[in-house]
Amino acid sequence: MTRRLDTLLDRTVAPGYSRLGYLVRRRWWPDDDPPPGALAGKRAAVTGASSGLGQETALGLARLGAAVHLLVRNESRGRAAAEAITAELPGAELHVEVCDVSDLEDVRRAAGDLVARLPRVDVLVHNAGAMPAERTEAPGGHELTVTLHVLGPLLMTELLRPVLAGHDARVVLVSSGGMYTQRLPAHDPDYQRGEYKGAVAYARSKRMQVALTPLMEERWRGDGIRVHAMHPGWADTPGLATSLPLFRKVTSPLLRDARSGADTVVWLAATQPAPPGGRFWHDRAARDTHYRAATREAPGDRDRMWQWVLDAAGLQRD
Repeated sequence: MTRRLDTLLDRTVAPGYSRLGYLVRRRWWPDDDPPPGALAGKRAAVTGASSGLGQETALGLARLGAAVHLLVRNESRGRAAAEAITAELPGAELHVEVCDVSDLEDVRRAAGDLVARLPRVDVLVHNAGAMPAERTEAPGGHELTVTLHVLGPLLMTELLRPVLAGHDARVVLVSSGGMYTQRLPAHDPDYQRGEYKGAVAYARSKRMQVALTPLMEERWRGDGIRVHAMHPGWADTPGLATSLPLFRKVTSPLLRDARSGADTVVWLAATQPAPPGGRFWHDRAARDTHYRAATREAPGDRDRMWQWVLDAAGLQRD
């Protein structure tokens, strides 16, 4: 009965993605909440941690005892987020690191600095995101959302391999339920064709994250690194207010708070036993990645997309 209700919540979208879905589902979750101190002695890095889901994720990981590195584009905003976390959780070990994930050269610099300074990273959360109104190219020449949501996270994880390998590290990509509306853009990953729409670009890049998560898992599995993708549902964050103000106004009574949106990220990072990698999660359950036949990949699309992404990030196949 609970499985059927869970599926109904998921397929009808609004109830499942809203705060109602979170409140209903948490009633039947198994007893696998990470206990206090679950991440004591461990180290986490969270991109886009200066507000919203990223800041709440950093707080959730710190609550469990992790030392948390807040990777932010704007240092002053990052320090403000760290101060807010410390005000709620005195004694939290926080480090503000400047990194623009949409600039692959800056990713290389920041990752190299972390590898040089840190003995290990146990949790890496790729949360940084944007929804530009007009087509914008990142410093490397690729479209902004695909760089920020796909190329940057892939490259960062690859470069952090030396400190992620060998100790059950977990990588989490914060995706979006909006990806269900889009097919994998294997023949136009840079969104060069047709009329550009920010919400579509965002959803396309999130579809890429989810489609490529199993391939990332396969790439790094031998190092003991698990890779997960998840979506937070409809969470009330500064990013939503900026990018989709009308949607926020209409759905405001239904929106989750940031802590509810970040719950599955923190759970994936800390629960035991470790959830299986390569899957797409929402509200602590693995979800189907397609609900419509029109969004399914054609044969060869995912492999074509994977090769394009590796080439664009300057990486080789393992």
